[in-house]
Order: sequence, then C-alpha cells, then structure tokens
Amino acid sequence: MEHLLSIEKIDRKDMEAILTAAGPMKAARGRHDRQPLAGQTWALIFSKSSTRTRVSFEVGIRELGGQPIFLNANDIQLGRGEPIKDTARVLGRMIHGAVIRTFAQNDVEEFAEYSAIPTINALTDAEHPCQILTDIFTFQEKRGPIAGKVVTFVGDGACNVPLSWIFAAAKLDFELRIAAPRAYQPTPELLKRVGGKIICTEDVQAAARGADLLYTDVWVSMGMEAETEKRLKDLAGYQINDALVKLAQPDVMVMHCLPAYRGKEIDAATFESHAMTIFDQAENRLHTQKAILERLAS
Repeated sequence: MEHLLSIEKIDRKDMEAILTAAGPMKAARGRHDRQPLAGQTWALIFSKSSTRTRVSFEVGIRELGGQPIFLNANDIQLGRGEPIKDTARVLGRMIHGAVIRTFAQNDVEEFAEYSAIPTINALTDAEHPCQILTDIFTFQEKRGPIAGKVVTFVGDGACNVPLSWIFAAAKLDFELRIAAPRAYQPTPELLKRVGGKIICTEDVQAAARGADLLYTDVWVSMGMEAETEKRLKDLAGYQINDALVKLAQPDVMVMHCLPAYRGKEIDAATFESHAMTIFDQAENRLHTQKAILERLAS
C-alpha cells in the first residue's frame, strides 16, 4: 500500500489489514513495541479547519516515533497559487509522508503522484476514507463483522462521507441505505459503477427499519455555507431522533462523525443517549489512523 487516497481505490485486503490492526494498536497505546515512523517527519497540509483529524494525526505520528509538522495551506506558497505538483516535488525531497485535508480530490492525487511519498487523504469534497475506516472499526469493535449488516445514512447522501460509505459497502459486503431528498442522493451513474447493495430512498422511515447502524453527518459541509438556508429547509425531515431509532434493530448503533448540530441532523436527546458510541468513534480516529500510518510505513 503506497497511499490512502480513497475508499474507492484501496484494495479490500488493505482495508481488512487496517481494520484488523486498529484493535491491537488501541490496546497497546503507550507501550508500542515498534516505532515505524522513527526518524521520519510527516507534514499535515490543511486547507480546511479541523479538530479530530488534526489532533489524531499529530498525536498518532508522535506515538509511532515520528514528528508532525502542520502546514496551513494559506501560510505556504500553495496559498499564493503555486501548483500542487511543484509543492509536492519540493516537500517530497524533505519529508517522509503527507496528510492532506483539502477541497479537490485531484489535489491529493496529484500530490501523491509528484511527491513520491506516502500520502493520506484526510478529507476532500469527494471522500473521507479515514473516517469511514474508523467507523467500520468502531462498529466491528462493538458488534462484530459488518458483512451482512444494514447501515443507514440519513441526511445529505451526496457528500464525502456517504460516498465513502458507498465504496465500503461494495467492498465489504454490507447493505447501505441512503435516506435523502432526491437532489441529495448520489448519481445513478456512480451507483451503477460501484455495484454492491446500495439503496437510495426519500423515505427515511423505510430506510431506518431494521437497520443495525444509523449514521448522520452535518447538513452543511465545509465550503457549502452559502447554501445554508436552502439545505436546512430541504433536509429538515432527515433527522435521527427517537422515533427513527425505534424503527431500527433493538441494539442499533447511532453514529455521527462530528461536529454535531443538535436539533438539525440529530436531536439532542438522541445524541446524548448514544454519546458513548459517538465519542468512542471519535477516539478511534487515533487508533485507526495509526494503523494506516503503520501500514504505509511497512
């Protein structure tokens, strides 16, 4: 495995290896017998704000023996219009790996091509692979294998998180239901290309019925703030709440990749009643990403 650029492009065997390694990585925190990043410097190049992604990667790199260096894209020459491929060719001679959080998927892929160093997609408008690997690890940690289970995503079904869930469902053989208004559903062309058991519907109750996992994300993703009023109106009926939870399996897990806006994509009472799972999910970003870093360093 040379890079982690997307769930679409990662091999199933690499996904399974990361998911398998995350548990022992979590159990061994603070007493790792290996330091696979010893002597290495990894750059975090962020064009988008972050809490969980930045902290988990900075801590994870340090715990595996490496040194992180944080580069806000606006503080380096990228912010003045330097081509990605030029920045990549410079940094590729100085650092050992890069974690990139930005808007365009092509920027991450171009950086990986020209830098010739391990590159991790820490979020783009197209995909959020580290988050979905973490989510699957969290589910399997608590419920066992995800194969054959039903995952229901509620909300904006065409943003980066559900798109990564789509690719994961096809690779790991679980059913994914996306409950969203038609304008917020993934394109038929994408679904045809991916395959797998993916169901898109405007009927949120039908999508929740019998689900093993209910999942949601913010209605207004970064970069879409100008659409806030329209999105709040369009997505108003697509909320995870107690009534929806009662339609799912009795032991349904409720997950949210955070930040959460209570009263919008999830109501406050439901969020708090499932807070342990949601914050376990947040913590697991650290352990899963350490498993990713270890695999890239091997």
